[in-house]
Amino acid sequence: MRSIMAGLSAFAIIAAAAAATASAETVIRVQSVIPATADEVTMLEEFGRDVAALTDGEVKIEVLPAGAVVGVQETLDAVDAGLVEGGFAWTHYWSGKHPAAMLFGSPVAGAGVGIDNIAFLSWFLYGGGQELYDRLWDEMGVNVKGFMLQPVGPEALGWFKEPIESMADFRKYRFRAPPGIPGQTYNDIGVAAVAMGGGDILPALEKGTIDAAEWCCPKPDKVFGFQKVLKHYYLQGLHQVVVNADMYINGDVYDGLTDGQKKALEVAANASLIKSLSYRILENGKALKSLVEDDGVQLHDTPSDYFTEYMNAARATLEKNAEENAFFKEVWESQKAFAEVAVPFWAGAQTSNAALGNAFAKSLGK
Repeated sequence: MRSIMAGLSAFAIIAAAAAATASAETVIRVQSVIPATADEVTMLEEFGRDVAALTDGEVKIEVLPAGAVVGVQETLDAVDAGLVEGGFAWTHYWSGKHPAAMLFGSPVAGAGVGIDNIAFLSWFLYGGGQELYDRLWDEMGVNVKGFMLQPVGPEALGWFKEPIESMADFRKYRFRAPPGIPGQTYNDIGVAAVAMGGGDILPALEKGTIDAAEWCCPKPDKVFGFQKVLKHYYLQGLHQVVVNADMYINGDVYDGLTDGQKKALEVAANASLIKSLSYRILENGKALKSLVEDDGVQLHDTPSDYFTEYMNAARATLEKNAEENAFFKEVWESQKAFAEVAVPFWAGAQTSNAALGNAFAKSLGK
């Protein structure tokens, strides 16, 4: 009898331990602002698998499609209020809450100081950017912990009905542009820029609400189906030389995690930075090849006067925001100080890479 009771007691202890383990599981529902078919969601799900592996399944990321709980524009507010544990978007989407959001999500024209997507990561990880990023949420007044996950860039100028040979041609179009300062800069140089969410762009093109658009790069653009409506594609753009997609977790949910779980999120996020860059190079290359060879897309070089006009307007906008907002100025000054040290080296070194790559690309046409 004693052995039976001992066995039952042991079983109870094991069951209680199992129940405690099960109750320790944390599910973080992350609502995306884009459709589930997008590459960004594919990479977000891979990030989630890394988090689950690093925490032995204690923390699970469940990706919800756009609009699952709230509308796209309410995503950050929903995370702040705890209506959903997490959100996934580009931080410049929230420039209306604070203009400095643009300097993290989409620093227009490379922050006006020549920072590309790889140099941006150097600033973020080692140049003081991450500390400023963590302060951004308090500046916005939201109860959020942010994780930068997916850098990309430079983004393509976009898609057009007919070739454009100058800014005069560009100004004939109603053009979907990113929200915040990148889009405002287009307005400043006379382009009729319209901000809208990713899922709304193709229907707007089909209805004629807009007649030119940008989204990202060859693979995401192909997934969205722009090639079905427009055939003239321009790779070189300045509006989003650097773009970062981020995940936001409700501050109370984040505070409820253990130190080990928080570290797992950090490690998985840092891994996602390099995974995203690596994934994009191959996937965009395959997509561009298919767009040209299979979909009849014509690839063009961006008109030279675009670069001068956009850069000048972008710097003017950055300077204006720096004068009006102390935190914006602090972030931008940090980026400028970093650029003064790092960009001369990095830009010079990249000249060899660009020349090598262009020489090979041209040889393919022979």
